[in-house]
Amino acid sequence: MNYTKIKKYRDKNIIDCVLDTDTFNEIDDQFAICYLLQNRDKINIKGIYAAPFVNGILSDSPDEGMEKSFNEIHKLLDYTNNKELKSIVYKGSRKFLPSESEPVISEAALNLVNITRNYSKEKPLFVIAIGAITNIASAILIDPSIKDKVVLVWLGGTGYHIGSTVEFNMIQDIPAARVIFEKFDNIIMLPCEGVVSEFSTTYQEVSHFIKGKNKACDYLCEILKNVTNEKKPTSRVIWDVTAVAWLLNKDELYMVDKIVKLRMPGYNQKYEAESDKEICQVVKIKRDELYNDLFNKLVKL
Repeated sequence: MNYTKIKKYRDKNIIDCVLDTDTFNEIDDQFAICYLLQNRDKINIKGIYAAPFVNGILSDSPDEGMEKSFNEIHKLLDYTNNKELKSIVYKGSRKFLPSESEPVISEAALNLVNITRNYSKEKPLFVIAIGAITNIASAILIDPSIKDKVVLVWLGGTGYHIGSTVEFNMIQDIPAARVIFEKFDNIIMLPCEGVVSEFSTTYQEVSHFIKGKNKACDYLCEILKNVTNEKKPTSRVIWDVTAVAWLLNKDELYMVDKIVKLRMPGYNQKYEAESDKEICQVVKIKRDELYNDLFNKLVKL
């Protein structure tokens, strides 16, 4: 299935997806999860995976980051009255990939391998990944046959024009990033710096539109307030919402993408030369249109 067919399939069907998320690392995963939950008329959620992370503040090890993310997912499902989804939340990797040939066995990786058996090239499973890509890379190393049954939507890396690969989701696990780009047939890449960095907001804007609407909205406002400075204008990029929005991007409502030649991330913090493989890469975010939809849906949680 080429990218034109993938987008036609996305736009005409209620699609099945799993979400892979380092939820406790930042504040944007929480917004993305809530946004995903409010689009269940278009998206069937088949699993939510806790991804590892290390940031030296909230987590000192991949294991700790994954466990905290697992707990944060459960908290959000409580706040949004979606407790029934707790049965499909899975713990992910407790370490990053040791090499490009060695998977990290986890509940999340094994679940992805198992459920992908129900999908095909003509009816793919969409995987939204908004953290280090360890769980997903492990799954395809365990079972390479899933390569054309999955459409992988990953928020990671930087725009190729920047050159450096130093971006949090990518740089934590370069072996995993190389695995997914080499082995998956269908990849949608949302580069962070240089593209998704357009998707910024402020606490004042967010609180104006969603504060006081429900328990989940108040929680989102609280965690955003905790990382901003009320005494001066402080913007924040709510990165991960954009990956969910790609699934809703009929007629380029929220973003523009194009087909590009893959540049593999190297181990020297730079992209390698263009390869023959093509991927679909988001090149522009329509900031106002997407925030309008996000706020309108969050207040209905």
